[in-house]
Amino acid sequence: MLITISGTPGSGKTTVARLLSRRLGVPHVYAGDLYRKEAERRGLSLEAFNKLTERDHSIDRALDEKMAEYARQGGVVLEGRLAAFLALQEKSDALKVWLTASDEVRAERVSQREGGDKLALLHANDARQRSDAKRYREIYGFDLDDTSIYDLKLESDQQSPEALAECIFQAARQRFHDRVETA
Repeated sequence: MLITISGTPGSGKTTVARLLSRRLGVPHVYAGDLYRKEAERRGLSLEAFNKLTERDHSIDRALDEKMAEYARQGGVVLEGRLAAFLALQEKSDALKVWLTASDEVRAERVSQREGGDKLALLHANDARQRSDAKRYREIYGFDLDDTSIYDLKLESDQQSPEALAECIFQAARQRFHDRVETA
């Protein structure tokens, strides 16, 4: 069983993925953690690391290979912009989930999480998403704006993270039948 969680910055991906992984009793692997740890290991800010990854595609390839390995192993909630694309590439029978929210809600969530000006943070996250989209198009030919690959598309403005996780859990039970157990 593999469940991928992707979506826009501030849509609630990490909160929902953590809740779901706890409910299922499987690991939650977050591409953003791998990315941040690599930036830290290199002594770079995220902004500087983003610029470096735009020039040096070997960094993305190495980090994405780690995520692909998790996809091959299964039994995980895999969170990241490329998670669903990697699952497709690995020909995995993954449940692929896309989360989104309005700009206002996303700005509020990012501001609460990171502190600072809502609009500036939202613009910074959107700039990172555009940078990622450009790189992934160049490296792999993936279109991050193509949501047709997702099995489940959820809008998180009016739903609690718990309700979203429950919706995904029920979809996983339908998809994977006896392979879904609760912790």
